[in-house]
Amino acid sequence: MVMMWDLQGSSQPRQQFSGHTMVVTGLAVSPDTSQLCTGSRDNTLLLWDVGTGQRAERASVSRNLVTHLCWVPREPYILQTSEDKTIRLWDSRGLQVAHVFPAKQHIQTYCEVSEDGHKCISCSSGFGGEGCEATLWDLRQTRNRICEYKGHFQTVACCVFLPRALALMPVIATSSHDCKVKIWNQESGACLFTLSLDGSGPLTSLAVADTVSLLCASFSRGIRLLRVDHSRGLELQEVAGF
Repeated sequence: MVMMWDLQGSSQPRQQFSGHTMVVTGLAVSPDTSQLCTGSRDNTLLLWDVGTGQRAERASVSRNLVTHLCWVPREPYILQTSEDKTIRLWDSRGLQVAHVFPAKQHIQTYCEVSEDGHKCISCSSGFGGEGCEATLWDLRQTRNRICEYKGHFQTVACCVFLPRALALMPVIATSSHDCKVKIWNQESGACLFTLSLDGSGPLTSLAVADTVSLLCASFSRGIRLLRVDHSRGLELQEVAGF
């Protein structure tokens, strides 16, 4: 089940979306906030009307165990990663598969779309440096693979585009079960900086907090606040925890 709250209203959920038969593992809200797409380990995607809470569309693909969903800005498309090692682009108008990217060698754990909607990144599971990578894809007509980012030694759980105001150049950041956050040059694939959060356990997600910081969630040490420092190039520093 997915529940939606009004942050300024009652402590009770404003809307509930119930329809999957197994755990919900991904959700994405449309750019105009009128629709919600949810994905599950039951191999299905469901499209909902946010206002009424009613299901509008249902799609099912065999072995499509959803790991993450992301709506493409200003477009009717939804990007989805899966345990079947596949990345799919869905057209929300009828909830049909619009494109399937070439299958990778490992489970795809997460995906994100750039702010301009032209590129996307996905990341993969792995161990001992095998897999453990992020991949940059072209979302425009060619939809080719652009670059890979290799250097983690365990599953890469999250990958995000960093805004130009934060990084001053096109870069992405990744977090991994190897307790490390890495910043990469988006165009060359070079690793620009590695921050080790020792004792944190696997790092599960990343999010841009503001123009100078990131939030990183961990298994053992809660959420860590990371500050971007440009005094000696591009570096990350852990400044607080929750």
